[in-house]
Amino acid sequence: MANARYRGLFPVVPTTFTEAGELDLASQKRAVDFMIEAGSDGLCILANFSEQFLLADDEREVLTRTILEHVQGRVPVIVTTTHFSTKVCAERSRRAQAMGAAMLMVMPPYHGATFRVGEPKIHEFYARLSDAVDIPIMIQDAPAAGTPLSAAFLARMAKEIEHVAYFKIETAQAAAKLRELIRLGGDAIEGPWDGEEAITLLPDLDAGCTGAMTGGGFPDGIQPILQAYAAGRRDEAIAAYERWLPLINIENRQCGPMAAKALMKEGGVIACEAPRHPFPEIHPDSRKLLIETAKRLDAMVLRWGR
Repeated sequence: MANARYRGLFPVVPTTFTEAGELDLASQKRAVDFMIEAGSDGLCILANFSEQFLLADDEREVLTRTILEHVQGRVPVIVTTTHFSTKVCAERSRRAQAMGAAMLMVMPPYHGATFRVGEPKIHEFYARLSDAVDIPIMIQDAPAAGTPLSAAFLARMAKEIEHVAYFKIETAQAAAKLRELIRLGGDAIEGPWDGEEAITLLPDLDAGCTGAMTGGGFPDGIQPILQAYAAGRRDEAIAAYERWLPLINIENRQCGPMAAKALMKEGGVIACEAPRHPFPEIHPDSRKLLIETAKRLDAMVLRWGR
């Protein structure tokens, strides 16, 4: 992990829509600019917090190309290419790599609540994906897939599949799983990462995580925690984490994927915070609490676009 190609804060970029549900590329670029200026070490696009499940294939292509061209190498960009089909996932991944993706993030193959495959097929899936590309692959271990991925199985894939080297752990007791993954995988685990909007960030840092993939609304709050911890100033990191934890909690437990867009709309970063139908909007009371909490913290997002 000392030679990891990528580490630090890689928040998820929300997908911005108009009130009519069309892509708003002008707002999209402003969201990216804000997130970079707020201290992100890199970005992740087309993730679940990007409402990727509401996007058409051609829109994914437009967003990938637009964002990568706009970033212009200022920070590395991880592109999510998850799909049940090995063939489709590999094709998405090759196109993302050709457009300049630094890494791919991919969930294990699943569809709906019941369509799953076992470990042999999951191993084949990632092995074939690795053969199709030349950039790192991050396995997203998230409850949304409904697919159990043991630390032992993840470590084995890291050892046996060339480009599988990063792991975003979002499951229950994430810190314990990260410790076991690092212990079993050794040098094959290039990037054990925290996820789930930093709600488990501090224990995950103690467990050895080297990266965090959070929501995109307040990188300026998360980055000082990571920097202090990396510099060995654990008490300072804890104090910063405790300060921002109320906002982290509201995002993770109350507002979900819409939190970043609500904050960005409030601060003039984007023109519209609406999700794409039928995804639900934030309850007005939850939104009010989100904004109040962000104001007490003087979050950059509320003044960046003003």
